Amino acid sequence: MKAFQYNGMPKIYFGENALAEAFSAELPKTGPRVMLAYGGGSLRKNGIYDEIKRLLEGAGKTVFPFGGIMPNPTYRKVQEGARFARENAIDFILAAGGGSVLDCAKMISAQAKMEGDIWEAEFTKHLLPTEFIPMAAVLTASGTGSEVNDDAVITNEDLKIKDDMVGALPAFAVLNPAYTLSVPMTQAVSGAFDSLSHCMEIYFGKPAETNLSDELNEAVMRNIICHIREMIRNPGDVSVRSELMWDSTVAETGILKLGKETDFQNHMIEHQLGALTDCSHGQGLAVIHPAVYRHLAGDNTEKFVRFAREVWHLAPDGRTDLEFALAGINALADFIREIGLPATLTELKAGMPAGNPDPADPGILRQVADTCIIRPGCARKLGRDEIYAILMECIGG
Repeated sequence: MKAFQYNGMPKIYFGENALAEAFSAELPKTGPRVMLAYGGGSLRKNGIYDEIKRLLEGAGKTVFPFGGIMPNPTYRKVQEGARFARENAIDFILAAGGGSVLDCAKMISAQAKMEGDIWEAEFTKHLLPTEFIPMAAVLTASGTGSEVNDDAVITNEDLKIKDDMVGALPAFAVLNPAYTLSVPMTQAVSGAFDSLSHCMEIYFGKPAETNLSDELNEAVMRNIICHIREMIRNPGDVSVRSELMWDSTVAETGILKLGKETDFQNHMIEHQLGALTDCSHGQGLAVIHPAVYRHLAGDNTEKFVRFAREVWHLAPDGRTDLEFALAGINALADFIREIGLPATLTELKAGMPAGNPDPADPGILRQVADTCIIRPGCARKLGRDEIYAILMECIGG
């Protein structure tokens, strides 16, 4: 294993009464003016907004609603939120929603305390924020694990770039699995697949030799696969949602990354596809992962063999190691189809709103390949032409 340091994670309040318990313990530590950040209208429709507002006001807080945060949060929305926070002298930000809301709030927290442009600071001057408006998270959709890190994925619509930024780390996070019951099944499955994607991106990192982090990871991946299937069979089962919500959190606590080097190349490709088409993050990952792994199976064969055996419970049945490795990747592809996620870019396009750019357009795919971030590589480093070839293989019929 590689050397590491581990700083833990924010305090987690998990369960049916998590919101009341968290607010009772944590709100006395915060200032009186609270910015309540959220996405579309679902938070109001499902009653969670009213519950949060009632508890905040009951604790003597003045609530300043800031809604309209989109599924792929934009840099303009970050700037709008930072202005809102400054103009209203916000003391504390509460982000209520899924990963997109949390990511946007993290960057609002940082930008509101920074005089200059935070995009320029991070990507041009390579300076990270050091001051933040304190914030916390109430999770209503799981998948990203954003509640336990300071990472935020933001789309700069002017530059046509979607990239990771460093923002605030939540002071605490509220995880009530029942809140996820109001999320449409397609979104719930996409979010759960994002959790599986995080696990795979870590698992196939260096060193290739299996260590404790990898064995823990295998258990999390098996748990996600099992409970996605169960969620589809029993959409209203809160115990199933509990498993998937905790899977998502564990995948991003850093525990699975200890002693590992990861590059999240699948995410880098999907981020740029999302920047150019506004496609669903989890669905884009579902299309990309098997194609990328088929290209890498010959470079990290032993680990893909273990993936086939330990995660998908396959037997070699006389196959060569490479054939067995590819069988595991095919099992992943079959699972993607089984749970109703798109397996091709053409299928991805069919589920997107009319008017969105076509993710199966070869011209757009060339742009993705030419502009996505290329990491050093876990199995090996991919070149831009190979990334383009991978994306073209993803188009489908």
